Amino acid sequence: MKWPNFQWLAPAMMLLGGCVVERPASARDVAARTAYVTPALWTVKDADTTIYLFGTVHVMKPGVDWFKGGVKAAFERSDELVLEIVEPEDPNALASTMAGAALARDGVKLSDRLDDGERGKYLAAMTANGLPWQAFEMFNPWMAGMALSVQPLEKLGYKSDLGAEKVLTAAARASGKKVGALETVEQQLGYFAGLPMAQQVKFLTATVEGLPNMDREFASLVAHWQGGEPNKLAAEMNESLEATPELAQVLLIQRNANWAKWIRERLDRPGTLFIAVGAGHLAGKGSVQDQLKALGVSSERVKQ
Repeated sequence: MKWPNFQWLAPAMMLLGGCVVERPASARDVAARTAYVTPALWTVKDADTTIYLFGTVHVMKPGVDWFKGGVKAAFERSDELVLEIVEPEDPNALASTMAGAALARDGVKLSDRLDDGERGKYLAAMTANGLPWQAFEMFNPWMAGMALSVQPLEKLGYKSDLGAEKVLTAAARASGKKVGALETVEQQLGYFAGLPMAQQVKFLTATVEGLPNMDREFASLVAHWQGGEPNKLAAEMNESLEATPELAQVLLIQRNANWAKWIRERLDRPGTLFIAVGAGHLAGKGSVQDQLKALGVSSERVKQ
C-alpha cells in the first residue's frame, strides 16, 4: 500500500507502516542528491491566531535537509508543536499497549483467516522480511499488516529517527515549546482494532500485494513531498486508497474531519501553533484543508 501513515509504530515494532524493494534509479537519485528540499506548508489564521499546517514523512533516509527556510521559520515563530500523537518515551510500554489491542479474542490463528492463496503469499512475505509469522498468530490481521508496512522500509535504509516528527519534537523540547497532540496512541490503535475482520484481512492482503512495488512507490511519494508537490502526492495516494475505500474513510477522511474541527475551535484562542501530521492528510480530496473549507475556514499555501 502506498500510504505511509501512523508514525508511532516505530518504537514499538519498528514503526507503523512501511515496506521494502528496489525503486527506479531516478527516484533514488532525487532523494540521494537533494541537500535542501522545500516541503509544502500552509497557514490558517484569524486576527490573533496563526496555525501552520505541515505534512510530514515518518521515516527518512540520511542526507535530506528539510528543516530550514520557511518551515523552520514558521516553527520558530510558533509557541506550540502539535502532532498526531505524542509518542510515549518507553517503547516497551507502547509495544505492550499495541499487542493488547491487537490480540485476537476469538482464538482464531491469523493464518487461518486467510485463504490458501493469501496464506502462502503472506507467509512468504513475512519470512522474506525477517518477521516471525508464528509470533503473529495470536494477533488480528492489522498487526501483521502494520509490520509489513514498516520492516521493508527499514531494510531499505529509511530511519524512523530521521522522521520529521522526531526532528520537530527534539527541536521543540530543546527550545522549551509545548508539545501537544490531536489524538492518543489508544485512539490510533482503535482505528485499526475497530475495523471489521474482513477489512483487516483486506488491509493485510493489500499490503502483501503491494510489497513488490513498495520501494518505488514510497520513494516517489517522498520525492513529491520533498518537492512540495501535494497534488502529485495525492494522485498517487488516491490510486492505492481506491483499493480499500472503507479504510480510507476510517484512517484518513474521518480523522481529517476531526482535526479540522479541532483547528476551527483552536482559532478561538490566541497564539501560534505548528501542526505536523502525515503528508497524506494535507493532500487531495478530503484533506484537512478541504474539511476546513467546508467549515468556512480558509487555508493558504505559504510561499517559500
